[in-house]
Amino acid sequence: MNERQFCANLSRLRREKGVSQRKAASDLHISQALLSHYENGAREPGLAFVCRACDYYGVTADFLLGRTGDEAGARLGPETIRQLAHQLRQIADQAESYL
Repeated sequence: MNERQFCANLSRLRREKGVSQRKAASDLHISQALLSHYENGAREPGLAFVCRACDYYGVTADFLLGRTGDEAGARLGPETIRQLAHQLRQIADQAESYL
């Protein structure tokens, strides 16, 4: 993960959506302090949060994580997003079973 790019993308997407940190954090089921830590690079999120953030902002994980700069290709239609989110949740559930 390109940590600096992830932080910048997360913060920029929130501002573009026109929501406060408090609102985004509530929608993403985390505290405002934790979202602030993610946005400024003080903490690194887990896979479950990345999945929720991708759903919330309507972007791919590759874009959010800074693996691609192609934002036009990173924005997906609602059905594709739902399918990808479902697949990511399954992966996250499987990963948690190994812990």
